[in-house]
Amino acid sequence: MHDLDSQRSRAEAPRVLKFHAPEIVFGPDSLGEVAHATRRLGGERPMLVTDSGLIDSGWAGQLVDLLTDQGLDPQVWSALTPNPKDAEIEAGHEYYAATGCDVLVAIGGGSVMDAAKGVAILAGNGGRILDYEGVDRATRPIPPLVMVPTTSGTGADVSQFCIVTDTARSTKITILGRALVPDITVIDPVLLTTMPEWLNAATGLDALTHGIEAFVSLGHNQLTDHHALRAVTMVMSHLARTIDEPADMAARGSMAQASLEAGLAFTNAILGATHAMSHQVGGLLDLPHGVINGVLLPHVIRFNAAVDPLPYVAIATSLGLPEGRARPEEAAMAVADRVDGLARQVGVPSGLAQIGVSESDLDVLATNALRDACMSTNPRSATHREMVDLFRTAL
Repeated sequence: MHDLDSQRSRAEAPRVLKFHAPEIVFGPDSLGEVAHATRRLGGERPMLVTDSGLIDSGWAGQLVDLLTDQGLDPQVWSALTPNPKDAEIEAGHEYYAATGCDVLVAIGGGSVMDAAKGVAILAGNGGRILDYEGVDRATRPIPPLVMVPTTSGTGADVSQFCIVTDTARSTKITILGRALVPDITVIDPVLLTTMPEWLNAATGLDALTHGIEAFVSLGHNQLTDHHALRAVTMVMSHLARTIDEPADMAARGSMAQASLEAGLAFTNAILGATHAMSHQVGGLLDLPHGVINGVLLPHVIRFNAAVDPLPYVAIATSLGLPEGRARPEEAAMAVADRVDGLARQVGVPSGLAQIGVSESDLDVLATNALRDACMSTNPRSATHREMVDLFRTAL
């Protein structure tokens, strides 16, 4: 693997690198650190962003108590749905302003954390959330962000991404900017034990996709590669175990670390075609992002490897696949097959048609995917026809 890394490095000109990351608090029963983090950021009246599932599980209430015990005055907002919508984020900003909040604390999965980022953008910059689609469109400072992830996969707690559903166009927009990297993330693996099985599978496959796409991304570098590879191997080794034995805290801790490492990799290396495509399907059908990734990722690996299979050799080697010692083309196909096998093992459908995509959707899905910011770092470019064909292959 080290030889492959060296080959890869020699083929690329040296360049100045930047690696963005928040302060990270990690470990079982670390939830109590959130109040200290909030105080250190100057918070007195934090807006606690969460959702109904986290309220029902009791985690949101427990965090409210911990914040209150430290003399803080948390204001709870949970009026959002999965794949947060533009109007919901704007309503959240109205709540933030009306209640005089300062720091934003998000406890939940990727949707909750994206919503908190969206509220922060509007708190600092005003306007409508869709105005900030693209890279570095939010130019004014935003309130401090504290993230408490309750799923093991999205990486939103360490990333510079904010994904919002544009309800008028039935698509997802990507907002990208260094300011969106949260200030502090508090990762408590105990919080992962209350995830429903489908969400555990979906977010785990999202972490796997982050790792693989970051490793082969045009934006990868030696500071991201090892995080990406470690995330891939940890998901492959531990995701199924967390489904079979939900209370296994060693496996939960490994998945929490896999999600973190994948997040650190992709926020710095960016992503690729799987995410560009998944954002469009998710916006169209309002489906779980990680499930869509699980369907698409093997097809994208095969698509990319048709032009350059070499990066997948290191992935095959790190997974201990015997094809890692074979021709690069065989190694890449073995990685795609292994990913496909894990997706089936954890219950993800085998094709997009099973989750509601039809032939008539492919043209608009392809058009929007090619416009997605994640396509800019995919290792293989695509024409509209190639993108339509790739979606069709995944049906």
